[in-house]
This record gives sequence, C-alpha cells and structure tokens, in this order.
Amino acid sequence: MGRLILLDHPLVQHKISMLRDKETSTKDFRELVEEVSMLMAYEVTRDLPLKEIEIETPICKARTNVISGRSIGIIPILRAGLGMVNGILRLAPNAKVGHIGLYRDPVTMDPVEYYCKLPCDAEERDLIVVDPMLATGGSASMAITFLKQRGCQRIKFMCLVAAKQGVEKLMSDHPDVDIFAAAYDLELNDHCYIVPGLGDAGDRLFGTK
Repeated sequence: MGRLILLDHPLVQHKISMLRDKETSTKDFRELVEEVSMLMAYEVTRDLPLKEIEIETPICKARTNVISGRSIGIIPILRAGLGMVNGILRLAPNAKVGHIGLYRDPVTMDPVEYYCKLPCDAEERDLIVVDPMLATGGSASMAITFLKQRGCQRIKFMCLVAAKQGVEKLMSDHPDVDIFAAAYDLELNDHCYIVPGLGDAGDRLFGTK
C-alpha cells in the first residue's frame, strides 16, 4: 500500500516557507526549489539496495558499501517538474531523465498529454516522478499510468506541496506508489490551486504568467 511520507526536516520546512512567500523572486524561487528537491531526494532514495565491495584506502584494504544494481530515473512532469531535476541530479548524477508533458484543460481541469520521452531502459530503473504541486492528482496519476503502460513498476512520486484531494486520488489510482511531500495542505480553490499553496509553480519558476 502506498504511503504519504511528509519530510519535516527543519531545513526543508524553512525553505518551503520561503517558497510560499509571494515576495520571493524568480531567481530565489528557482534556487529554493532545487535545494528542497536535493534535500528530499536524500530521503526518497533511502531504500536503494547496497552491496559490499573491497577497496583500498590510503591506510589499508577495507570492505565498504556501494549502491547495488538498480539505477535511478527522474521523470519530471512538464513544465514545472523541470525545476526539481537538478537538485536530484546533484545527489544522483548518473540518473537518466525522461519527460512527460501534460497540461490542464482550462474548462474541464482534466490533464491532457502532449509529450512523453523516456529512457530506453526506464522499466529497469527506480523512477521518481516529480512535480512541485500535487493538487487534484490528475496529472500525477496520468503520468504514472503512462509509465506503467510502458512496463515500469518501481515508481515513487515526489512533490513540494500536496493537497488532500490529490493524495487521495493518487493513492486510489496507484496504491503501490509512495508519495513524498514537503508540505500537506487541505484545500483547493475554485481554480484547483492548492490553498495556501505557493501559487503557480511553473510561472514562479520561469517568470511567466
């Protein structure tokens, strides 16, 4: 059964407060998203398997652990998910990056796919789907469905702010997927924005409206 894992580290919470502030500049917002993503990736990858190898230190030979077998794939949901990629890559520089393009229909509020490009070995990787906001859950659920249709099985979802409605939908549609979030908000407004949230993450990342 999928879990909601809230990351309550003081550094994460401090930076989320700065992201919520409407006075935070585009430059600072972009840097904060990357920093929070890096801090969150530390926890998201906690269960990666290890194997013991022998190395030689400047002092002697030693047995020590390295990551074993499975590699990581990062799948940002365009466009806001792009802001989270570099933070994860700073911890896992050998990860491959795929992209799923979705937009929200302004009338129905349903997600619409316009692009999907995945690593050729995506089904063999531990995939982290990233999007700053989990609001209605429609885009996240659709993106994960696309991955499963292509044979991917080991999938996690990582966001900055999750809303109750989005968490419930994702858990209902994909009960095998863990959700990692830095904040949990209870409401959506009439335009399906998270309240209090942090506004439109894509616009704030890229300086658009």
